[in-house]
Amino acid sequence: MTVDASAFDAKDFKQAMRQCAGAVALVTVGAEHGKRTGLTVTSACSLSDSPPSLIVCVNRNASAHARIREEGAFAINFLHEDHAALALTFSGQKGVNGDDRFAFGEWTRGVTGAPVLSDAVAAFDCVLAQEFETTTHSIFIGEVRGASHSDGAAPLVYLRSSFHAPREIRGTVTVGDLDSRHLSWSDFS
Repeated sequence: MTVDASAFDAKDFKQAMRQCAGAVALVTVGAEHGKRTGLTVTSACSLSDSPPSLIVCVNRNASAHARIREEGAFAINFLHEDHAALALTFSGQKGVNGDDRFAFGEWTRGVTGAPVLSDAVAAFDCVLAQEFETTTHSIFIGEVRGASHSDGAAPLVYLRSSFHAPREIRGTVTVGDLDSRHLSWSDFS
């Protein structure tokens, strides 16, 4: 059976994806002032702890895309609930571009030289380990060279076309809540 991919409506895809919450992060690149840039994403997540690595999907039209390739390093800065304006700034919705975006927030330089947001929920300073291209985006794999985090900060989440901060997590299920005598990890994957 063949499926005609052109028959699928991209609007349906976008509407379905709006129902999936994503952690909001800034991908930043550039060791030198005047040459820094970054973008807002919800497409960053952990890949492995051996070696510690993350993946992020970046549109090839984004200014940061070419810079990540040139620098061979980038940072992924996960935002907290007070960073909504910063997320909008790095998304281009405030009319601020390139290095001017770093006038907002408190920045340090990671071991790779990438800009790291000082009060991020979690920040990961990475070297570019691998890259895979798709039609419109590249999937960058970053091996972590440095990490920091803020205990107790409420993460910024993007859901249904707006920002949210989860105040509490209700109904958390732990392994102790399950009849683990009859379950294995493979039951969850």
